[in-house]
Amino acid sequence: MEIDDKVTDGTSEISQEELFEKLEMPLLFGKYDMKEVKVSDPGLKRYINLQPVLVPHSGSPDSNKRFGNIEVSIIERLINTMMRTENYTGKKMKSYQVVMDAMDIIHKKTKQNPVQILVKAIEKSAPMEETTQIRYGGISVPKAVDVSPSRRLSIALSNNSKGAVKASFKTKKGVATCLAQELMNAANGDKSSFAINRKEEMERMAQSAR
Repeated sequence: MEIDDKVTDGTSEISQEELFEKLEMPLLFGKYDMKEVKVSDPGLKRYINLQPVLVPHSGSPDSNKRFGNIEVSIIERLINTMMRTENYTGKKMKSYQVVMDAMDIIHKKTKQNPVQILVKAIEKSAPMEETTQIRYGGISVPKAVDVSPSRRLSIALSNNSKGAVKASFKTKKGVATCLAQELMNAANGDKSSFAINRKEEMERMAQSAR
């Protein structure tokens, strides 16, 4: 007896191989292909997790391990960073909805993969240098230091989230619209971006502390 290797996805007939490929490569929110996203910054490439995921909500089981955040999807990390702002503390589903809506807005305005815009925003807003305090006797002296790739990524996500929440105050714009605009501005290196301004401020302070 021959086994039929054709199945239907509800609209057309496809082979089992094509079906398995679709199942193995889920689209983010059922819309966006994360496999086509490219990271141009070699320092950040290892730390930006672009593994295809349908629902970016894993619970981050490895986040407490050293470098455990590498295993967390970059979209889930953005959602978790939004939760660290004052209005979204502990509100995972609310943050999830905000990020999903922001991705749709970015796609509608740019006609590009919104995950690619997010990666560009991270690359442009991740600082290369910052300052730390060194004590000499009873005196604290600022000293410029290089920022590790992992911390660069965390700072960029944090500043983009803070900029979105800050921009939503005293305005009719929703926070999803503000997050989309913040990411697009940061991806273009626009000075109106909160994250870009914070990056330049940190690097300017580090330059004066060399």
